[in-house]
Amino acid sequence: MAKIRIQKPSIPKGTRDFSPSEMFRRDYIFDTVKSVFKKYGFMPIETPAMENLSTLLGKYGDEGDKLLFKILDSGDAFSRVESSDLKDSNSLSLKVCEKGLRYDLTVPFARYVVQHRNDLVFPFKRYQIQPVWRADRPQKGRYREFYQCDVDVIGSCSLINELELVQITDEVFSRLGLVVTIKINNRKILSGLAEVAGHPDKLTDITVAIDKIDKIGLEAVKEELRERGLDDGAISIIEPVLVLKGGFEEKMLCIKNILAHSETGMLGTAELNELFTLIKKAGIRQKVELDLSLARGLNYYTGAIFEVKANDFEIGSICGGGRYDNLTGIFGLPDVSGVGISFGEDRIYDVMEGLGKFPDGSAAGTRILFSNMGRNEVSYSIPVVASLRSLGFGCEIYPDEAKLKKQFDYALKKGIKFFAIVGDKEVSEGTVSIKNLDSGEQTSLVPEKIKEYIK
Repeated sequence: MAKIRIQKPSIPKGTRDFSPSEMFRRDYIFDTVKSVFKKYGFMPIETPAMENLSTLLGKYGDEGDKLLFKILDSGDAFSRVESSDLKDSNSLSLKVCEKGLRYDLTVPFARYVVQHRNDLVFPFKRYQIQPVWRADRPQKGRYREFYQCDVDVIGSCSLINELELVQITDEVFSRLGLVVTIKINNRKILSGLAEVAGHPDKLTDITVAIDKIDKIGLEAVKEELRERGLDDGAISIIEPVLVLKGGFEEKMLCIKNILAHSETGMLGTAELNELFTLIKKAGIRQKVELDLSLARGLNYYTGAIFEVKANDFEIGSICGGGRYDNLTGIFGLPDVSGVGISFGEDRIYDVMEGLGKFPDGSAAGTRILFSNMGRNEVSYSIPVVASLRSLGFGCEIYPDEAKLKKQFDYALKKGIKFFAIVGDKEVSEGTVSIKNLDSGEQTSLVPEKIKEYIK
């Protein structure tokens, strides 16, 4: 008889399994986010996990393209490879891969809008909660598979849309009990900065470099700018903006002086002025600040950009987004502006777990476990359990007849708060004995009173 080779179970680096208690907490975040999205008139869509590579490539910059997971066309895709293809990695990958896992939800959304434009009402407001994949180096707070909760409106240039995104962000994090800072900038200001620095053709290089300032520091950013072809004169113009301190008015006065001769840059300052005026009127509870070093490295942003940081927990941004004026133009629908923001569920989870912000009960689905002490007792319990479930209470009947201690331990391990004991005495009296596993209190009730007791 052949020896069975035992394989050690494992999952790819940068991915995770989630236990039932973790899933209940994740659902708490999803449900909170979704309920806020709906309040502002956004509707749900879903798109496939994989997209055509032609849809994804070139939308995220060179660094983003390197992080795309590409999918082999079939198991024997390499049979089509010729020796000349082996000399060029891009040629090789395109020869054997026509599809890739989505990098974010924004580019697939733009593709969706163009493909279904005859069925949509513009401005089109959608939310989407799905996983994305990036071939990144796994580390704390950075995963290869993670969930994004996106909300976007497309087909309108109004800054009311940006205001609503700030309001949504404010409400989501206030409901979750997190204290955050909402950072805002405008890509037109960065374009203007590239112009006055004498390198309007290097906007992407500049934004990619300064987007790393929180991770690598100012000196390393300056060195990367040099490596990307900027001279010290240009860097001396950009540097003061990156270290600018003070309130909104002080920062705006300084940046207006720097960008005085850039039409694009001044348009960006005007948009920021209008947006912050709207924000002041909206009664936002979380801190909102102008951060002129905020760049958002993705190529498609053209206007306001957002990033959200948790104030009390060390982790990267937990939310980010911005305006994109012509992303749909790549797919054949030009001059359609959109703006959106993405909540990183996995990082939000890490923050809430680290700060102990999940409410009691968010980690368990069953509120009450009914004992199984024999066929007659279970028969008595079934309609009682059905009635409680119809009222929205999570209930279980222990499936096997077993010693009461075993059933009791099961309830404790699952974090179930109430244990309902149904024996001969309860059946004959038409009652149920309810034990509160937190306080140890036990009481006898008729089934109709269980609802009030649990509440």
